[in-house]
Amino acid sequence: MSEALPRHSHILVLNLLEIEKSMKVTQEKLPDSQIGLEIEVSGETTQKTYENVVQNLARSIQLPGFRKGKIPRPVLIQRIGTKRIKAEALEQVIQKGLDEAIKNEEIQSLGNYKLISNFDELVDSYEPGQALTFAASIDVPPTVTLGDYKNLSVTAEESAFDPGLVEEWLSEKQKEQATLVPVEDRGADFGDVVIVDYSAVSAETGEPLEDVAGVDLQVDMESGKFISGMVEGIVGMKPGDTKELPLTFPGDYPVEELANKDVVFTIVVKEVKGKELPELDDDFAQEVSEYETLEELRATLEERYRSQSDKEVKDNIHGAIIAALVEDAEFDIPETLIQQEITDVLTQTFAQMEQMGINVRQLFNQENLPKMRDNARPDAIARLKNTLAIAKVAELEKIELETGALQNRIDEILQQISRKEVDMERLREIVTEELLTAKTLDWLQENCEVNLVPKGSLSQEDESPTIIMGGNTIDVEATTEEE
Repeated sequence: MSEALPRHSHILVLNLLEIEKSMKVTQEKLPDSQIGLEIEVSGETTQKTYENVVQNLARSIQLPGFRKGKIPRPVLIQRIGTKRIKAEALEQVIQKGLDEAIKNEEIQSLGNYKLISNFDELVDSYEPGQALTFAASIDVPPTVTLGDYKNLSVTAEESAFDPGLVEEWLSEKQKEQATLVPVEDRGADFGDVVIVDYSAVSAETGEPLEDVAGVDLQVDMESGKFISGMVEGIVGMKPGDTKELPLTFPGDYPVEELANKDVVFTIVVKEVKGKELPELDDDFAQEVSEYETLEELRATLEERYRSQSDKEVKDNIHGAIIAALVEDAEFDIPETLIQQEITDVLTQTFAQMEQMGINVRQLFNQENLPKMRDNARPDAIARLKNTLAIAKVAELEKIELETGALQNRIDEILQQISRKEVDMERLREIVTEELLTAKTLDWLQENCEVNLVPKGSLSQEDESPTIIMGGNTIDVEATTEEE
């Protein structure tokens, strides 16, 4: 004789039978990471839901001539209309049916569904006490199928350390620390500082341009500064000289009335000053930095630019790895995630434009927003593919963050920002993704073949690249010769 089931087990079995009786669910895999559901709701549920709606309306609605909660059922149905009551009951049937289906079928829903059946047709066919069937689709987490990610071969540009960057930095600081010395025996030249008065007239009408005039303007004689041709036109002028310069304002000039306008400038040179550069010595190092000697300053600059070069190479390699990873992968991404990513892209664009002083509210309006979302869609999808592909590698290879690494990075960020209110949960998500992405890309780099070519030469097919295998570097050309 079999043992009797515990009391709670009887209840569980009854509940499951009740669910099975009240609803039938059929699943179907749809494109774009969706699950199609056909749900049949029992007549008992349609009747019960309809009655609940009628009762709730009777308690809440007010009609002239009747006390609240005392409206006869026939009058209530006549005044409100059967179709409206059915529509409200149908909404509840659909929502409850979807919630139960997701729970009972253990579907990982992203919280967004789309009714496939026609709602008006469902209202017309809804009969309380009769079974009702509807179809809907639900977004589920994306699926990613990677290619042979353990045997990738990528080509990236090398960025060798350029010692000239150190000298360039020192030269710029020399110019900043330069002493201005009046020049009398020669004309102005590039590198000088010239003090001028200026005015301008329209080349077309000869009328003065009142807003284009100035006194004691300091002009740094560097090509590319001011309007094209002005600095070049001043070269050779001495104090007291006057010259007319026919010039054209550029098309992107901030003052619209002057953009692309032909004008004639009158330039009066009042002073010409040469720059006397300080000596590159320990005193100079102490003046422009925190270091006591020029040797220490040079060493620090060299280390900085070498680090920048190394980072650039690493970024190039990681960029090539991501491109290869995505190219060989297949993605099934739900529209819900794409729309969220589009919002993130536009939010970042919004913040960047605000920092540049642009009035973003004129651009981000109801008229422009749909077009802007369409324009941002390709970028959003590309970003999602990158993120999903890297996350899939991390999942398959069980790559995890070291203990303490996450918190250390969070603490580092909190020390750098001055905002008092920080969404710590969101910050933790961002930092986790950042660190896990970096670690996964490092793993991929260690396990793939990287061909390094000189900077700017990726389009040249005759290059003999350097190959890095498991962190080791091999010169292909040299290896071939040795063989």
